[in-house]
Amino acid sequence: MCAMKRLLFAVSFVTWFMAPVASQTPAVPELPFESVPDPLTLPSDMHFGEIAGVAVNAKGHVFVFSRGNSVGPAYMATASQLLEFDPKGKFVREIGKNNFAWAYAHAVRVDKQDNIWVVDKGSNMILKFNPQGRVVWVFGRKGESSHLDVPPDYASQMAGLLQRAGVAVTVPPNNNPRNPVPVHRDNAFNQPTDVAWDSQGNSYFSDGYVNSRVAKVNAKGEWVASWGSLGKGPGQFDTPHGIAVGPKDEIYVADRGNRRIQVLDNTGKYLREFTIDVPVDTTRGKIVYGQEAPNATTGSLAPGAPDALCMTPGPNPVLFVGDLYPSRIYKVSLDGKLLGVYGQPGRNLGEFGWIHAIACPSENEIWVGELINWRVQKLVTRKGATATK
Repeated sequence: MCAMKRLLFAVSFVTWFMAPVASQTPAVPELPFESVPDPLTLPSDMHFGEIAGVAVNAKGHVFVFSRGNSVGPAYMATASQLLEFDPKGKFVREIGKNNFAWAYAHAVRVDKQDNIWVVDKGSNMILKFNPQGRVVWVFGRKGESSHLDVPPDYASQMAGLLQRAGVAVTVPPNNNPRNPVPVHRDNAFNQPTDVAWDSQGNSYFSDGYVNSRVAKVNAKGEWVASWGSLGKGPGQFDTPHGIAVGPKDEIYVADRGNRRIQVLDNTGKYLREFTIDVPVDTTRGKIVYGQEAPNATTGSLAPGAPDALCMTPGPNPVLFVGDLYPSRIYKVSLDGKLLGVYGQPGRNLGEFGWIHAIACPSENEIWVGELINWRVQKLVTRKGATATK
């Protein structure tokens, strides 16, 4: 009996001791955003598809890279359309209509000179448009239409096609586009994802789904170097999906598959990394596509895996990061401190379905592009609220 009393006393003491510790764990603050209804107006005969990219220039014009204007068969159709809107959300123009590089939209960004850059994952090309909407620089090359030996006709996919056609084939082990490891080539990409610039006008490309590297081009458009390989170690990547450059010319890479943001210097040297880790409340909202993975710690659908990334302008910027699951916005300092979170999965305003793009002209205004909900949301800080820093 005495032993039992001692055991009960010990359990009671541990429970009493631990309770205050748990209660003192700081909660992640909710960002004071609200979503503006119908921020963009399209012509009656034009429609958004999946929103792959969104950007805002110095005049407040909004650029949307949509997988709309789909042309071709249901599978492997062309799906890229670049649209511009004025600061009030009124449609201005379509840029680059019938462009040779249009295949599968992935990102749009605007540099300090208001040049418009687009990353097309399907054609393996990155283009620089001047503010008038004309192509001035071309990076990469679209695969020729006269043969099959280009992406996406990898051995893994061709083997499946042949098997389904009844052809006897010997499929090699670990059959996927990354096996064998692709050879990195200067001035060539393998499903690139994003672009950013440093204070000297150098460009940095995240490349991407297959190559798993970061490339650097100087201010004259000359290829300088590339860094990285497929893996989990420092300076390695698994689907580098977004990129941004800080005021000290540090390169922030959204290493999505490894669920982390890596920071490099402008020579590609690994500096540090951080992870966004916010528990998922599965009772708050329902996902609009895919499978829930609230406890995942790696992979593209893990909570906090950075799918979209942007950095606010000015000498003291912050990062806004979005994930696919559960589809939330995170505000993060450049040293990796989590400052706040916003949103939940769903189809209504303030809810998201696969966040793929973020533009952040300020801490009080951000634009979010969604794949599954086919829309762009404009988030602004509620009147009377202040941005967390």
